[in-house]
Amino acid sequence: MSAALLAAVALQTSPTPIDDLSWMAGYWLSCEGGREVSETWSDPRGGLMAGVSVTVGRSGRGSLEFMRIWPVGENLAFLAQPSGVPATVFPLIESSPGRAVFENPEHDFPQRVIYSREGDVLTGRIEGLANGQPQSMTWTYTAAPLNGRCPS
Repeated sequence: MSAALLAAVALQTSPTPIDDLSWMAGYWLSCEGGREVSETWSDPRGGLMAGVSVTVGRSGRGSLEFMRIWPVGENLAFLAQPSGVPATVFPLIESSPGRAVFENPEHDFPQRVIYSREGDVLTGRIEGLANGQPQSMTWTYTAAPLNGRCPS
């Protein structure tokens, strides 16, 4: 692990138990901008959480991202693996009830992944610098029945 990632992991003063992120578990659906995005998170078990995101664009074509949260060293990290590429590690740098921030300053974009939850709404946000300019994207998900779909 690189020095910057080790420094980010060291920012956590004490390890966050995986159970503290149980508020992310469930099936979440976003029907914004003509796209259907579902994100499914397992409940914490065996020291990890597994996630998958499926996006169906306006063209009807789908894309897939595998995600997981599990220990890297002595702290938790979010690992993102979009479209079958090798996973990128984002160590957890901040956690409170209903909010988690993961950061990898060495990654091209994004450098930060943020999840928050209020009631039946889960918000996912990525942010950082792309080509030297601040960029961000936000997804607003609503709790839905497993395999729920957007109205057509």
